[in-house]
Amino acid sequence: MDTLFLMNSLWVMISAVLVILMIGGFILLETGSTRMKNAGHIAGKTILTFGISSIVFWAVGYGLIFGEGNSILGFSDFFYSGYDVEGLGLSGAVFFLFQLAFAGISLTIAFGGFAERAKLSVYLVFALLFSVLVYPFIAHWIWGGGWLAEHGKQDFAGSTVVHLTGAMAALAATILLKPRIGKFNKDGSANNIEGHNQVFTALSVLLLWVGWFGFNAGSTVSVDGAFFGFVALNTNLAAAAGTVAAMLISWIVLGKADVPMMLNGALAGLVAITASCAFVDTWASVIIGLIAGILVFYSIRFFESKKIDDPIFALSVHGTAGVWGTLSTGFFATPELATVGNPGLFYGGGLEQLGVQALGVVASGAFAFIVSFIILSIMKVTMKGLRVTEEEEIIGLDISEHGSYGYPELVNKEAAVKGSIEIPSTGNVPLSSQRPSVN
Repeated sequence: MDTLFLMNSLWVMISAVLVILMIGGFILLETGSTRMKNAGHIAGKTILTFGISSIVFWAVGYGLIFGEGNSILGFSDFFYSGYDVEGLGLSGAVFFLFQLAFAGISLTIAFGGFAERAKLSVYLVFALLFSVLVYPFIAHWIWGGGWLAEHGKQDFAGSTVVHLTGAMAALAATILLKPRIGKFNKDGSANNIEGHNQVFTALSVLLLWVGWFGFNAGSTVSVDGAFFGFVALNTNLAAAAGTVAAMLISWIVLGKADVPMMLNGALAGLVAITASCAFVDTWASVIIGLIAGILVFYSIRFFESKKIDDPIFALSVHGTAGVWGTLSTGFFATPELATVGNPGLFYGGGLEQLGVQALGVVASGAFAFIVSFIILSIMKVTMKGLRVTEEEEIIGLDISEHGSYGYPELVNKEAAVKGSIEIPSTGNVPLSSQRPSVN
């Protein structure tokens, strides 16, 4: 066993761990962007559904993507045994774990469109079906040697495969679930349902930013030539540019530098560069990130104007930025770096690669949305609805779905102050007896 094989395996294993840790970033992002009464539910269901997607990926997902088959789907290597693949250049088990992490991230993105109103049982069933009927098809088309790969589709680390796929599933969910109670007024105007912890969301972006080095740079699956450093540099520059652009555009339009928008700009820059990080020069990565930061600002406002309630802005951050990132290689891919497909328009490649990228966006986005919509529509009928009752939504999914709060001390203390319950204070004297009821 040669040294390069071992070093490749170690590098991709580290990258796989970084990508899996991004699940933690998404937990903080989604909980921080939503209300306290749903925090425990969101954190718990994210871990549970990642567990489901892991089992499904082992049983069938990996084989559907990378197994021998046709241009549509693979049909071998089910119940993966951990064997090494000849010519892969690293441990087969490590490569499997790396790809499993990507599948889990795409599912986590999809669930952003379900937040604060879907039944727990809906998460469980959709996690299974998405992991079999949606993600593997698109991943096989682009990464598994399928028909889009045959056309030279460029998507180095998943702006389309992971992010757009998850976002289109989220769109199907937001349409069928309808907005949260109180989000929109009768005249169509929107109310701002603020997340309960802006520090969580900021920390989540930092964790995701760091995890993205595994996501993008790890997709080199090799240490040979240290090309992963160049990919990481492009990744960081795009994230930085997205942060600054979103902050500036919000400041100009709103008169204030909006913190959530700034954070979404960072994520949009990361999503956009994911497809092109290995194909473009550093200056182009800055342009890609800047445009992503501006696009995410207007995209969020657009979806809200259409009465689409997207609590963590998955449609804009992962959908709109995913589309732009995918198309960007059709403009900026250089002849030296375009190891897949052709150079972009600005490097004399004409419209050919841009057309392939657009085809990939339309085909993958439409497939993910239509199949997810059909799955959720059938689930809505067979499971007597996708959404919790109005009463359950009002009291929060922590209690209605799990019987306990994510922040039990804070919630109980607040209720006690209002006189609805009694809890012991430091002197074993009920807090409600220490001050009059406000009810």
